[in-house]
Amino acid sequence: MDVISVIRTKRDRGELSPEQIDWVIDAYTRGVVADEQMSALAMAILLNGMNRAEIKRWTAAMIASGERMNFDSLSRPTADKHSTGGVGDKITLPLAPLVAACGAAVPQLSGRGLGHTGGTLDKLESIPGWRALLSNEEMLHVLDTTGAVICAAGDGLAPADKKLYALRDVTGTVEAIPLIASSIMSKKIAEGTGSLVLDVKVGTGAFMKNIEDARELASTMVALGTDSGVKTIALLTDMSTPLGLTAGNALEIRESVEVLAGGGPSDVVELTLALAREMLDAAGIKDADPAKALADGSAMDVWRRMIAAQGGDPDAALPVAREQHVVTAPSSGVLTRLDAYGVGVGAWRLGAGRARKEDPVQAGAGIELHAKPGDTVVAGQPLMTLHTDTPEKFEYALASLEGTYDIAPAGTEFSATPIVLDRIA
Repeated sequence: MDVISVIRTKRDRGELSPEQIDWVIDAYTRGVVADEQMSALAMAILLNGMNRAEIKRWTAAMIASGERMNFDSLSRPTADKHSTGGVGDKITLPLAPLVAACGAAVPQLSGRGLGHTGGTLDKLESIPGWRALLSNEEMLHVLDTTGAVICAAGDGLAPADKKLYALRDVTGTVEAIPLIASSIMSKKIAEGTGSLVLDVKVGTGAFMKNIEDARELASTMVALGTDSGVKTIALLTDMSTPLGLTAGNALEIRESVEVLAGGGPSDVVELTLALAREMLDAAGIKDADPAKALADGSAMDVWRRMIAAQGGDPDAALPVAREQHVVTAPSSGVLTRLDAYGVGVGAWRLGAGRARKEDPVQAGAGIELHAKPGDTVVAGQPLMTLHTDTPEKFEYALASLEGTYDIAPAGTEFSATPIVLDRIA
């Protein structure tokens, strides 16, 4: 095998053979194939695509580059969830303990934020003492004793994906659907979960801007999971408007705890319950009621045990940014649009996110929303509050919020977009 022939095959719209795929993934992981060569292949895949057989083999090769986890020792069925990322997407935080409270084990391997989308691990690290990095033995112990664990993937899990992901991020090939699907599913299959629910976001604040691309990505991932023996379903969900009323790390933790306490914004509660029901059904648990587990406090109990088991203090005060700036409504009427992407970029610029994986984040930074589309607003009332430790960032963040919302005259009819747009199984 040689890498030039592999690149030429895909450049010329050919189908990569199983042997070519196995070789190039292994050789790249070992450093035999250089970054610039894999960049050329990734660009050829972006431009010319892959068929189902190629994507399946590519995913299998990435799984084979590292270890596979096993949860057969657990007494509960396992169910996991993955979101393709959005703004204010804090759903994992209440969802994992909720599903655990209903009888499933939830091994949630999560990531950090990059750009305008937040990262679950960054949010949880705003809780004093909480640890994202666990050994496989520690992860299994937390999962066995609490029912849920949220942590970082170990270095041994699909190392080929870790290396390729970093390369795609700097070569303009992130958008390649075969590479997105294989990246997500190689980690989830190697993780060893018995069932998986995918939350594929659609809209301005999502990776997939239109429902056709989102449906293609979801269908590809469902096929990969099914082919590997993992019961997999996907929900396409709206990300044209931020989820909930917060975008930022500690801000989203606070809102998630409100949901676990039986309150919280209605859209966060609705999507949390929809995903919980899908996860429980996929795990074969038919008689549990996740709405009841939120109401009776059992999901909150799991949350507290899970946070404590990973070194965190569930009663500790969360960080608060030193500076705030309030954005007010310029006119009275009905708020008809609030663009998720603009809010996400604003929160990122305030310090809630990072441009590079090694950049630090501010725990208290972000944006708090005081109105959502459909609400009536009055001129001068607060629309959103910006939080940061570095007030010189306000001007930069405000620039990203220009043109992100519309206010129509009072009495204008407003029709909300459903949160769940489609289901693929």
